Amino acid sequence: MAREFELCPGRRVGGDQPCFIIAEIGQNHQGDLDIAKRMIRMVKDCGADCAKFQKSELEYKFNKKALERPYTSKHSWGKTYGEHKRHLEFSHDQYRELKKYAEEIGIFFTASGMDEMAVEFLHELDVPFFKVGSGDTNNFPYLEKTAKKGRPMVISSGMQSMSTMHQVYQIVKPINPNFCFLQCTSAYPLQPEDVNLRVISAYQSAFPDIPIGYSGHETGIAISVAAVAMGAKVLERHVTLDKTWKGSDHQASLEPNELADLVKAIRTVEKAMGSPIKQLLPCEMACNEKLGKSVVAKVAIPEGAVLTLDMLTVKVGEPKGFPPECIFDLVGQKVKRSIEEDETITEQAVENHVKKVKC
Repeated sequence: MAREFELCPGRRVGGDQPCFIIAEIGQNHQGDLDIAKRMIRMVKDCGADCAKFQKSELEYKFNKKALERPYTSKHSWGKTYGEHKRHLEFSHDQYRELKKYAEEIGIFFTASGMDEMAVEFLHELDVPFFKVGSGDTNNFPYLEKTAKKGRPMVISSGMQSMSTMHQVYQIVKPINPNFCFLQCTSAYPLQPEDVNLRVISAYQSAFPDIPIGYSGHETGIAISVAAVAMGAKVLERHVTLDKTWKGSDHQASLEPNELADLVKAIRTVEKAMGSPIKQLLPCEMACNEKLGKSVVAKVAIPEGAVLTLDMLTVKVGEPKGFPPECIFDLVGQKVKRSIEEDETITEQAVENHVKKVKC
């Protein structure tokens, strides 16, 4: 069983703990602080565990030419990519305000640190854990510095290979044992054939001492529910208030009703996973009492006869007798009294039944 660790104060992940659900607000707030607060409230009301944003220090994440690149997309908030990103980027004070608001309404708050300086700020902000976005998973100096901060880490694996993920594990593990990997495919929206949920199982085999989760960009909730059924202990999904809003992430995000349905479905599936022990359950007793079958006499059996298979059959009997799985064990046993045709074979009718009949 993958080890557990405390991802947020009082909230552990891994092992038999319930799946930790991260609602990725990202930059779907459109650069509007009020919308961001509405979204935090929404994900709290829908039952998610954490509201997550994306924090960048733009001059550290992008070089000058990248920021000056013309951006003419229908999703653009400016003439250049830099103008676009500045419109969507909250200030340090705004982040402090959002974190305070999340604490007031009782939901965990964090952000992906999209560059090393953003991680420094989030560390100062005292977020409970760092989210490493797929774009920085192979950024080994970044990973090393982030791991050294000592906070738990959730690491997405979009755009990476298994070989790279082994390198990530080898870098992070000796520094900070409290981390998990998320299977992820970086496409928006993500098509089902590119999800590859079996990677969850591959990660569970390759990294048995850390929790494994899933970060999804597909539409709908079915695939994410399946990921939890496969053992995902952390689940991340993008959320929005309106899929028609401007921005490339909205189409791959869940609206409030979908997020609420997802949380409810996950909690139902977790209950349904239950125990690996197969046995007759108390809830099955009524059905078993009504329809459970017993061994009955196929023919009239005289007192003292030794039972053979051709004397026996299986029917719903009244009263209950030996269950069907005991029929072969009854063969060769002597009966203490005569048994009528179609009569249930009971324990009282079989000689030494306790010792000789295994059932």
